[in-house]
Amino acid sequence: MAAQKKSSSADTPVLWERLERPAPRASLTPQKIAAVAVRVADAEGFAAVTMRRLATELDVAPMAAYRHVAGKDDLWALMVDQVMTELAVPEEATGWRDVLRGYAMGSRAMMLRHPWLAQLPTPHFVLTPNRMAAAERQLAALDGHGMDTDTMMAAFRAVNSYVHGATQSEVALRQYMEDNGWADGDETRRALAPQMTYLMETGRYPTYRRYALGAARKDDAAWQFETGLDCVLDGIAVRLGG
Repeated sequence: MAAQKKSSSADTPVLWERLERPAPRASLTPQKIAAVAVRVADAEGFAAVTMRRLATELDVAPMAAYRHVAGKDDLWALMVDQVMTELAVPEEATGWRDVLRGYAMGSRAMMLRHPWLAQLPTPHFVLTPNRMAAAERQLAALDGHGMDTDTMMAAFRAVNSYVHGATQSEVALRQYMEDNGWADGDETRRALAPQMTYLMETGRYPTYRRYALGAARKDDAAWQFETGLDCVLDGIAVRLGG
């Protein structure tokens, strides 16, 4: 089902425009709301973040936060922008590969610190100043290497989609193990052994069987992520001619 279009007006300022305007001193600010929302989400998961819960944590009237955020979309955007301040790549990293790899590694670490990022309904479409700054630097690093703007954006999105997809799977696996009380990869494999044994003994999956019996890095999530990332970056390098 297509998403319902929201009405908008050129005369209605967007969230970020409102935040850049001078505001009277107040005990409750969008930044404070975001900080509390992130703290709650980190501790209890994304579903725990409601306007009523925030009002309780902030010790304000239930409707007070609505003077700063119009609803869930604004709140999500504030939360994403807040944690994006943690994502930084050294200024001395100037080559396109170093810049994109640095952001990719930092994004994985950020998502593991804040697993609720993997639960956002539309994480790729939350537009915030800090997300745009990160995108700008990565696109600028790709610029000037002979790609047209469409291809440049496709390369940028390929890396970011890999990062989000791979880390989302890692977060989901951690949650699955926690929900079932499995402490590590060995316990998980023992629990799933009956299903895996049946499937392997059908003889239909010989290559997967060879992986299952011979792989040495099944539980090395960092190695798996970096190796997959380098495969994506190698593809871009070939596209750029080296």
